Amino acid sequence: MTLEKDDIAYFLDAPTQRGIKHIRELIACQEDGYQAYLFFVIQMKGVVQFRPNNKAHPAFGEALRQAKQAGVHLLAYDCVVTPDTVTLDTPVPLIIEE
Repeated sequence: MTLEKDDIAYFLDAPTQRGIKHIRELIACQEDGYQAYLFFVIQMKGVVQFRPNNKAHPAFGEALRQAKQAGVHLLAYDCVVTPDTVTLDTPVPLIIEE
């Protein structure tokens, strides 16, 4: 993800029905007894938190809240980006409430 405003990383920048479908599949896996994870890669440094972009696609934020409630593990990490590499670095807090 690369959308940032006021040191907050937002996902996504346009509506995605496919993204919601994938979240629902992870919820089903968790309900079937598997450990399901949704991992957001923030391709920058300097952000202090991750939030769903509820303005661009409120249904995606709602799906994330349902996933959390179902026990899906939600993770976000920032990255160190150079001209030649992108390296995962530090966990970033996820704030998914409306």
